[in-house]
Amino acid sequence: MNMDKPKQDNKENIRRIVRIMSTDIDGNLPVRRALRKIKGISFMFSNAVYTTTGIDKDKKVGTMTEQEIKQLEGFITNPKTYPWLLNRRKDVETGTDMHITMANLDLKKREDINMLKKIRAYKGVRHELGQPARGQRTRSSFRTSKTVGVSKKRIMAAAKPAATAPAKEKK
Repeated sequence: MNMDKPKQDNKENIRRIVRIMSTDIDGNLPVRRALRKIKGISFMFSNAVYTTTGIDKDKKVGTMTEQEIKQLEGFITNPKTYPWLLNRRKDVETGTDMHITMANLDLKKREDINMLKKIRAYKGVRHELGQPARGQRTRSSFRTSKTVGVSKKRIMAAAKPAATAPAKEKK
């Protein structure tokens, strides 16, 4: 009955937290789920990463070697084999195709919104006003500090005398 001993050894070798692309990832997650914890990596991009690199999708991230982690990071930073999966194709400034992750994704998004505001595009104006920029209705959504619905008669009756009472003048 030595079958239990290798399982214990595997549990000891599993790292609890693995750092990939400046993100702390739980070591018990399989590769296919762990990659999606990184900001900027979608389900399909995750599939492309482990398929291209040849890493088993069900392998626990905590059992991966440093070489495999470097291989994953290398593909994520430079995924030229799958141009249709890139999240920033034909960049406005450079005109190149690239895949942006982590803090760079937030930075580029902020730069894009600021550019739209600067050129006074419709979407930029809507961002400035704090209104929806993608055509959503504003009648019932996106209200700020306004009540929606009908108030009860008792509350309205109690509020009415207080509003109509004359204010005392100071002498």
